[in-house]
Amino acid sequence: MGQRVERSGLGVDEALARFVEERALPGTGVEVAAFWDGLSGLIHDLGPRNRALLARREQLQSQIDDWHIAQGGAEHDPEDYETFLREIGYLVPEGPDFAIETPETDPEIARIAGPQLVVPVTNARFALNAANARWGSLYDALYGTDALGALPPRGPYDPSRGAQVVAWAKDHLDRVAPLAGASWRDVRRIAVEEGALALEVAGDGGEARRVALADPGQFAGWKGGDLAEWQVLLRVHGLLIELLVDRTTPIGRDDPAGLSDVWLEAALSTIMDCEDSVACVDAADKVLAYGNWLGLMRGDLEETFEKGGRTITRRMNPDVDYSGADGRPLRVKGRSLLLVRNVGHLMTTPAILDREGHEAGEGLMDAMVTVLCAMHDLKAEGGPRNTVTASVYVVKPKMHGPEEVAFACEIFDRVEAALGLPRLTVKLGIMDEERRTSVNLRECIRVARERVAFINTGFLDRTGDEIHTSMEAGPMVPKGDMKAQAWIRSYEERNVDIGLACGLRGRAQIGKGMWAMPDLMGAMLREKVAHPKAGANCAWVPSPTAATLHATHYHAIDVAARQEEIAAGGARGTLRELLTIPVLAGRNLSDAEVTAEVENNVQGILGYVVRWVDQGIGCSKVPDIHDVGLMEDRATCRISSQALANWLHHGVVDEPRVHAALRRMAEVVDRQNAGDPLYRPMAPNFDSVAFQAACDLIFKGRIQPSGYTEPVLHRRRAERKAVAAG
Repeated sequence: MGQRVERSGLGVDEALARFVEERALPGTGVEVAAFWDGLSGLIHDLGPRNRALLARREQLQSQIDDWHIAQGGAEHDPEDYETFLREIGYLVPEGPDFAIETPETDPEIARIAGPQLVVPVTNARFALNAANARWGSLYDALYGTDALGALPPRGPYDPSRGAQVVAWAKDHLDRVAPLAGASWRDVRRIAVEEGALALEVAGDGGEARRVALADPGQFAGWKGGDLAEWQVLLRVHGLLIELLVDRTTPIGRDDPAGLSDVWLEAALSTIMDCEDSVACVDAADKVLAYGNWLGLMRGDLEETFEKGGRTITRRMNPDVDYSGADGRPLRVKGRSLLLVRNVGHLMTTPAILDREGHEAGEGLMDAMVTVLCAMHDLKAEGGPRNTVTASVYVVKPKMHGPEEVAFACEIFDRVEAALGLPRLTVKLGIMDEERRTSVNLRECIRVARERVAFINTGFLDRTGDEIHTSMEAGPMVPKGDMKAQAWIRSYEERNVDIGLACGLRGRAQIGKGMWAMPDLMGAMLREKVAHPKAGANCAWVPSPTAATLHATHYHAIDVAARQEEIAAGGARGTLRELLTIPVLAGRNLSDAEVTAEVENNVQGILGYVVRWVDQGIGCSKVPDIHDVGLMEDRATCRISSQALANWLHHGVVDEPRVHAALRRMAEVVDRQNAGDPLYRPMAPNFDSVAFQAACDLIFKGRIQPSGYTEPVLHRRRAERKAVAAG
């Protein structure tokens, strides 16, 4: 850590103080003293409350552990279990029906359904890619991935594959923006005449024949003479599709209508992540994260890098002006709506010390600084804006139950007052990824009913907490079997049902989790349509390309109509199902099954942790044991470490067997990273800080708070940075 300076009774790392005072505060109208006084009050007044909430977590966990131990192997009685959870306050009483009261939210939150990205805010290049992923080329997404069934051939452009891409795109247009009495494959001319869409096909005698959209209302706007001869906008379920007509390009020259590309409005929103996908362990790391968020909110973030032998500078896309179908000007956003994910209530940060010399709550610091940075967007007088409703969207993860959600709301009450913002400027995203939140979801939404703008399921963290909460209940089923368990089906259904019952439709996002295999876009196209079908008006994807492809699902499914159908059908998953513990329950696993599960989990942990600890990479595509690239972050690490800790605790495996697997898999991970010049091999000595971190996560996993990986990873990363600094 650097030198500290005193600010309003806080010991602040000098680099953080300089960032706040020299970069973040100017232009906001907030005085330096007012900011530090506000943050000091937040830390000193609410810090003890934060610690008390964490103690309450531990108390409940201890009571649940004792209850399972007292059962002594008797057959599980779900009625007794539910009664017990109510008695200790883990389950809270439900109040009367209500609807959320969140003031006006942006269209991407309230009315338009579409893909959502989550990216580490510490990586400026990734952050800019995501911010600019509001639009993506469907042709490029189809051509460059396995979406058509196979990867493209190596080498120069393949005309036969290009023809497949164009055919797929036109078939998609036939499905979602059909023509009256014709196919998009038959169109020979696309133009706009006197403000109206003019489409022509060849008639039976070869003469041109006018055709129209089956729903003329899908024509949204147009412009000419900019990127192409014509840029025609269609609208499907609120999402825009742009047809580029340009016969001067190789694709347009060979197309009967001159159609050179089809662009889709794709990543409507993006979560800039300060949490699971970053490795921020000190003030320098936090300043990097806050600095990039500030640049995004000011609109001036840029990154220069080398690609293909050229130097490229990436900046944020501008908005684009069109003529609307109604003849009025139409401005179309060029950027994704940006949300910011703060850390949860657990971690503290050495970037700030309180009066007693204790590390400050990192979530308290995040709340104050990220909202301060967002004020640059709120106060901007010109240029593209992130929000059109003067809102700041903060996603809050890893909250356990209504008390902790209410505490988050109180934090933002204090932040708004300290920064001079109107109350309820900050809209809250609730990650439904902890068991005590899932079982009390209605009451969690109730206490945040004035702020909530987002709820989202998180299978991986939720499974990690499921295992940790029921650690003493018995050995759990293998990780791959979790998605077939009763609790997960109830969890996913209840998240939608309760969200709709609480009035989120038309006001807030109801989201679904990540597609974790960024190289398997064909499978994603087949399977991820299930998320809009389930009534989710946003779902996470791992890349801008995936967002473009996933957008086609929202063309196919009218999510607003689907939500109405679901709401009319009544509640589905039950609390009893949600509380079903996924234990093996007498099922015997073969030795081969045990070995496969142990090695799969160990390899995933090592592959992720070695990059986290050695290189500070919080999220990356990590090859699994079969060399399939998977998006890994702390949530995936949590489920794997908790699964192994559970099996060790119940004797399904012993420590020597897991140690042997760690050594074998370290060699596998070393091989998979052989092409990375920054990589430090773990074998043959197995004494690196990264290898020891992986061991800690497994062998000390049972005693980690809520099974979280952060305490181990932060400690080991700080150790590695100290070694590197000499």
